[in-house]
Amino acid sequence: MSTQPNHGATGGLDAQLLGQLNQLSQALTPAQLAWVGGYFTGLSAQGGGQALPAGGSGAASAHVLTILYGSQTGHCRSVAEELNEAAQEAGLATELVSMGKFKEKNLKKLKHVAVIISTQGEGEPPDDAQSLVEYLHATKAPKLDDFQYCVLALGDSSYEFYCKTGRDFDERLEELGGKRILDRVDLDVDFDDGAEAWIPKAVEAMKEIIPEGTAPVAAPALGGFGAPAPSVHYSRKKPLKTRLLACQKITGRNSEKDIRHIEIDLEGSGLDYLPGDSLGVWFKNDEELVDDLLTLLEMDPAATVHVHDEPRPVKEALTETFELTLLHPAFVTDYADLIGNEELQKTAEETETLREYVETRQIIDVVREYPGTADPEAFVALLRKLTPRLYSIASSQAEVEEEVHLTLGVVEYEAHGHYHLGGASGYLGHRLKEGEDVLVYVESNDNFRLPEDGSKPIIMIGPGTGIAPFRAFVQERAAQEAPGDNWLFFGNPHFTEDFLYQTEWQEFLEDGVLTRIDLAFSRDQENKVYVQHRIAEQANEIWNWIQRGAHIYVCGDESRMARDVHQALLEVVVEKGGYSTEEAEVYLVQLRKDGRYQKDVY
Repeated sequence: MSTQPNHGATGGLDAQLLGQLNQLSQALTPAQLAWVGGYFTGLSAQGGGQALPAGGSGAASAHVLTILYGSQTGHCRSVAEELNEAAQEAGLATELVSMGKFKEKNLKKLKHVAVIISTQGEGEPPDDAQSLVEYLHATKAPKLDDFQYCVLALGDSSYEFYCKTGRDFDERLEELGGKRILDRVDLDVDFDDGAEAWIPKAVEAMKEIIPEGTAPVAAPALGGFGAPAPSVHYSRKKPLKTRLLACQKITGRNSEKDIRHIEIDLEGSGLDYLPGDSLGVWFKNDEELVDDLLTLLEMDPAATVHVHDEPRPVKEALTETFELTLLHPAFVTDYADLIGNEELQKTAEETETLREYVETRQIIDVVREYPGTADPEAFVALLRKLTPRLYSIASSQAEVEEEVHLTLGVVEYEAHGHYHLGGASGYLGHRLKEGEDVLVYVESNDNFRLPEDGSKPIIMIGPGTGIAPFRAFVQERAAQEAPGDNWLFFGNPHFTEDFLYQTEWQEFLEDGVLTRIDLAFSRDQENKVYVQHRIAEQANEIWNWIQRGAHIYVCGDESRMARDVHQALLEVVVEKGGYSTEEAEVYLVQLRKDGRYQKDVY
């Protein structure tokens, strides 16, 4: 009997290739399988063998919609993925590319581009878009005469430079010769409805200008064939309904902070994550807060309002659908007009006065200060939709398996004569009971990853709750038995009250997983000491680690800590590297481009 393989049944593929294809097919969604099928069919029609390079060129790029996204928190990536799916369903060939992985020199080769980008803090681009932004505004930026584009900008109207990066992209692409095919749309933090409306318009605009026909494009990186197949895809719009396992206060009874260790169940969900990812948490507003608001506005809790054209009791809508804790300038302006209060209208007209007014208040503070009667439908029209909060994941699945852990600082303070509690932090830290349901999803963050080479040293700088991802990092390095050195900088007010996960760090030190730890407890001595001071003290050793190829990670407060830490690192490079300040900035930029200087800041 013949022992030759049946080439008719297997297409001439050997067992190894068949095994790889089988593993690959299990890792793909039905839509991805369809795309891959078309991709290989296209290659076969060309005679096989040669895939086109990412970014395309010539006739091929004329048939392709390139979707470029820049995302700090993952929101722009999610919208880009939705656009990609809608465009493919409409028959368009697409290429979905993170700006962090896009080769700038390929920009001039593109013909049809949708840009989706967010703005961080005071008008800054997300980390993965910084190189492309610099390239676009450099003198060597190319002419884009055959370039047709549209821009979707995400931002937060609470900030002065709302959607600045998106505006800059839109204007610069036009300056370089690009043709805008759709007016730019700016979306606030409750961007879901706006994005849902924009996507079909963008697809239709692109269909009108992209020539008919298909062109194969380079397949996206799919990772190793042995990667585990995700059984279910959960997202912002389709979160996992699971339960809270534990909520433990991990600061002392005399601490100024209420910081909680949170554990959430993932058993049987198929939801996976990597160290560096964030967990999105949907929450409900405090019923007491809602009741107070309804009383002040003289509203019947059972009065009907419409949410997505569906009637709901106003109390239910305020509890589950609308943002009540994060005040933004537009609400003050619109509420002043709604109740016709001239004093509040005057405040709203003065930009700086308005921003100062908004900074320490919640929506209920405005209503307390300027009460009035309001039609329920008219009032909820002033509110932004509730959005999930993102928290850096504080665990590695190699250690905790089917759980996910968070390190949560409960936002609570006295202001304007009343006690205030954060929306999501109050929900997770105070109101949600162990065993109760919670809706979550994973927001991946490829801009905050451990080095692929486990022998590389890492420097982790995370004061306060910024320590969260570094607990995950060290758990992962321990599970991998990675030989690279691990150095942690941590700070908080007091050693006795605020040393988060103290026992765990001591055990990691004793086991040799954590190479060293430098601590900055700011209130334990007359002069305040922060992590940036410890960096300055260890400048020589930090420079030595950098020369050994260390990756530097910073997590925590963006407005003060991250800036101070950056300045401290800059001074290390100047002092120990012998660079000028300008040269040191270039050095740190190159570290960032090389993936060796990463931030997860908020």
